[in-house]
This record gives sequence, C-alpha cells and structure tokens, in this order.
Amino acid sequence: MQNPKARAALLASLLLAVGALSGINPPTASAAPDSVAVTVNARAGLATVPDTALGVNHAIWDQHLGSAETSDLLRDAGVQMMRYPGGSYADIYHWKDHTAPGGYVAPGTDFDTFMAAVRRVGAQPMIIANYGTGSPAEAADWVRYANVTKGYGAKYWTVGNENYGNGHYGAAWEADDHPDKSATQYARLVVEYADAMKAVDPSIKVGAVLTMPGNWPDGITAGSDPGSWNQTVLSLAGPKIDFVDVHWYPGGTAAESLARISHIPDATHLLREQLARYAGPNAARIGISFTELNVDAGRTTQPAALFLADAYSALLENGVFSAHWWNVHNGIGTVSEVAGQTDYGDFGMLSSGACTEDGSVCEPPLNTPFAPYHGLTMMKRFAQPGDQFVRAGTDQPMVTAHAVRRGNGDLAVLLVNKDPDTAYPVTIGYAGFIPSAGAPTVSTLANGATGIATGQSGSATSRTLPPYSLTTLVLRPAGSTAGRPSAPGQPTASGVTDRTATISWPAAAPGASPIAKYEVYRQNGAIGEQLGETAATSFTVGNLVQGTRYTVNVLARDTAGRVSWSSPPRTFDTGSPAASACTVRFTTSGDWGNGYIGGIDITNNGTSPINGWTLTWTWPTGWQQVSSGWSATWEQVGAAVRVIPTDDNRQIAAGGSVSAGFVGAYSGPNVLPTAFTLNGTVCTTA
Repeated sequence: MQNPKARAALLASLLLAVGALSGINPPTASAAPDSVAVTVNARAGLATVPDTALGVNHAIWDQHLGSAETSDLLRDAGVQMMRYPGGSYADIYHWKDHTAPGGYVAPGTDFDTFMAAVRRVGAQPMIIANYGTGSPAEAADWVRYANVTKGYGAKYWTVGNENYGNGHYGAAWEADDHPDKSATQYARLVVEYADAMKAVDPSIKVGAVLTMPGNWPDGITAGSDPGSWNQTVLSLAGPKIDFVDVHWYPGGTAAESLARISHIPDATHLLREQLARYAGPNAARIGISFTELNVDAGRTTQPAALFLADAYSALLENGVFSAHWWNVHNGIGTVSEVAGQTDYGDFGMLSSGACTEDGSVCEPPLNTPFAPYHGLTMMKRFAQPGDQFVRAGTDQPMVTAHAVRRGNGDLAVLLVNKDPDTAYPVTIGYAGFIPSAGAPTVSTLANGATGIATGQSGSATSRTLPPYSLTTLVLRPAGSTAGRPSAPGQPTASGVTDRTATISWPAAAPGASPIAKYEVYRQNGAIGEQLGETAATSFTVGNLVQGTRYTVNVLARDTAGRVSWSSPPRTFDTGSPAASACTVRFTTSGDWGNGYIGGIDITNNGTSPINGWTLTWTWPTGWQQVSSGWSATWEQVGAAVRVIPTDDNRQIAAGGSVSAGFVGAYSGPNVLPTAFTLNGTVCTTA
C-alpha cells in the first residue's frame, strides 16, 4: 500500500480494468423475500484455523502504533499477526536509523516499539525487508538484531512489497533503485535475501511477493522475463522461499466488492497450481498469506465489515495462513454516506481523529472503532485456532455462509447478509451434525451498530438476518462426542486419469471402539457425495468426469457408529482420455491482464475424415467468455461454448488438423478449460 496521501488515487488507477460485473439486485421493497436455504456440511472438512489467521497492518507514519490503547483494542479484536513497517514504506525504510527517505516517519514507531506492541497484543510479527532501497546485508542485520540480539523470535519475513509496481509493467509506485526492475532480477535477489537472512537464523520463514490471479499484472510477461511475474519469481526463487505474499483490493462498488469474494477459491487454487508447476520440489510446503485487503466503497461502514468477515473466512477455509486488513490507522478520505451511515473513506479500522482539509468534517475521536474492526471482532468469535472449517452454502447470492467445527464438538456458523435493504429469513440444514435443542449463542453486527450484540435466542435451524449484517451462531451438539475416533490424515490422490483416482490416507486413531471402516466423500458445493467406503486406508474411485476438479475428504466410523471429524481435504483434477478419436490443443498468448488471444487446434486421430464438426467446452467460472473469434462460428450461452466450422475447414482429414482462434476475456481468476468434446466424443487434451 502506498503513501497515505496518494493511496486512493493510485489504487483507482492500478486496479485491473475488467468488464462490468453484474451487480446483485436486491428484491424490490414490495416483494417478500423467500426463505434462504443454508446448508452446513460437517462431513466436508476444509482447512484448520491457524494461530496466525487474523492480521492487521501497522505503519511507521502512525504515531499511535505503539500506544497501549491501540494495542489493547487490537488484542480485544483477536489480532494474531501484525505487519510492519507499512506497505510501500517498507521499500524505503531503513530499520537501523529508523528513516524512510522521501516519506514521513512518526515518532514512537521504531522496531522495538512495534515489537512491544506485538507482545502486548499477544500476536506474531510479519516483517517486510527493504527490497527497493535496501540490501540482503541490511535484511540479515535486521534478523540478527531481532532474533539474536533481542530474542524476539520473529518468524515471518517478506522480501519487499508490491514490487511488480516498480514500473516494469508500466505503472510505478513502488520504490526500486535497481537498474534492472524485471521479475527475474527480483527473484534472483530474493534468493540472495533468503540465503543471507537464513544464515543468521535458519528457523525463519522467508516470503516472496506474488500477484493475485486475475488481477494486474497477472498473466502479463514483460521484458526478457521467461513468463509472468508469478511464473518467473517461483521458477527462480521457489526452492528458497517458505511462503508467498499476495494483496487484494477488489475495487468497484460495495456490491461488486462483496460479489468478488467468490473469486477466492479459484484464485487460491490457481496460486497452488502455480506453486506446483514452477516452484520446484516439495512446493506444497510453501504457504500463502494475504497481507493487504480492503475495499473502495464503504471503508469505515458496514460493507467493509461484511467484506472482512466474508473474505477472511473464504481465504482461511482455502488454506491461507494469514489475512491482514489495511490498515490500523490511516486517515480521512472522501466522505460519503453508505447505507445511511457516514463513511469517512478511511482505510483504517480505527479512527485517526482527523478532519478534512477544510475542517468541514471530522472523524470520531481517536481509536473509535470503525465497522471493519467489529467485523474482525466477529471473526474472533467465529473462527478460533484449531477449529476446522467445514463446507457451508446457500441458495441466495445475497447471503453467504461459513462454518467451523470445534474440538469440544461445537459448531459455529457465520451468516453474511449483503443486502443493504432486505432482512432474509433463513432455514439451516445440517449434515454430519445434530444440534442440541437449546437456544444457540447468537452474535449479531447490524448496520450502524457500535458493537456486537450477543445473547442466546431462537433455534439452530431458523433465523432472520437483518439487512447488511453479520450473524454468528454457536451450537452445541445433541449428544456426547466422547470416544469418537480421531480424524484420518490428509489424503493423497495418485493414479489420476480421466475417469479414476486412488485416494489414500493415514489411518485414524481409534477412540472407545475399534475403527470399522472409512468413508470417502466428495465435496459438491455444500453437499457431500459419498464415493465409497472401505476397511483399508486406500480406495480407488471410478466413474469420474473428465477435466473436473474434485475435493475429497475421509471420515472414520467405529464399530459403535461413532464418526470422526473430517480429514483435511485433498483437491485434484481429472485429465482427458489417454486415447481418443480426437485431440484438442488449447493455447493462450499475449495476455494483457483481463484478456488474451486464444486458439484451438483439433486433430482427427481416426482413419476416416470428419465431415462437419462441433466442438464444445464449458468455462470453469462464470466470469470467462469468448469476446470474438475467427475461422469458425463462436457461440456462448452461460458458461458453455460451441464452435462450428466455416465452409473451408468443416472437413478434417484422417490424421489432419484444423485451427480457429478467439479473443478470450475474464474478470476474475482465469482457470482454463481442460475437457473438450468433438461431435459428442471427449477428446484427448494436448
């Protein structure tokens, strides 16, 4: 994040230029909303909540960074990780003399003061080493001072901040004194930084800066780099790093920002695909952090609170180890009214007490919590370290749901109503969990509220969600969970073909009774589909669909009928047939950040010519499309694409090929298709 005075303008100019995303239109005032069906599937386990989950940013221009009042507020909100010295300032900051040439450094913001605040909060630090104007030696000295001289035990260190913004791709806001500003040079120096820093303390974790898939400059190759920023950095620095660091400002209106949270599962999936493809052996060890998040509209009001809780939950359930809000304090921006509340346009979650330049509008007193602070506090009540996220979903896009299962058997459900005008009744159904008949503990953050209201009321299966609200239910199980088996270990998938996969897992430990069998489930949204069961610790699944992403879990059931928690998930993709009458090669080139030139090459593997053909595929997401095409007639309905030949290429000779091209567009993570059908036959994908 940039200098606070220039932040809003720079963000607006640097956000990915995407096609208009259809807003979600709430029902008219006269229409009574239908009941929303919420499904919580405790059999469909996701990631476990880490002790670094809830993060915030501190900045050296904030004179209140080290105050006891600020630290106590962050502690009360459940903050577990604090990032320093503050976005783009990290690339001009020199820790030894506590200076940032070209920027403002407030008194009382040096590293020791920051660490005292971290300790008062009970959090862990995330420290950004100066890449732009620093050196590997300076970073190594910082590690030495922090962990050898002072014994702070600072574990997480990132090399630089948003370094793709150094002008290499045309936009320049990040300081970078290196004559070579390429992704290649950044990656080479990350290796030098990691080597120098780990020579001082081998126990630290070093992170490299990546970009969010589907956001600028994702997909763009510049200069002599061998590929895009992410590909280049991972290919050269992957073996030396322990995590990657990503920022995300979705932009747009409040409704658009809230809708774009649906990008997170595909974005994190693509990040892991990039790690696996480019980062070298054992790339699964590399973690993912999102250390800057915020919105354009409603920064101090309810949209920011809803976005924080919804986005943090989506990131954490997809295995991100830390999510950070930008910022603790920041400063007043453009003042507006959002859903009946005054919004100060401030990126901070706590008021800085500032006024507009003409003095006409002032924020509330210093450290007054804004709405995102309450959203963070709701996350503390909802998802605690050691809880396991489980699948939850709804049939209404204005309402989203998340859920966690706790070690004591409780289940917590977070419900987000993104409609500023409509209260939605919800009916909640549970799979793999039976709630007790008692009233659940209910926490609610309503629009304009100055805090979270908590009490016991209602039932576990029905509720009415106020407009623009966060609601958390904590439910007790109907019976005892004592004596159940432990959860099986994380499965692996081997021998994956277009139709089959072998799922294997570490055995569960028995509880009060011997383990009778294991049950293998596929996650299909919030619905669990049992794929099979076995007494062994391996199971081969058949009848899979080509070119499809599968997420599976395993549960253990003992001879008394007790069922374990779900294993961690395993995600894999089926391929195309090893042999087919046709082969399709799908290519992309010239990506410009929200579009590319696409091509298809179709080969006839048969012994007879094909006279007339139709090629079809389905985009993996709803934000991908064919804008235009040539050498064929291109049609798209929903996510389904249909390609019909022209007169001059309707025949494909035996062993011959034809080609056609198109302009592809996307406004989110660009997950490419892998399954193609020619005249009803599934083709091999080249």
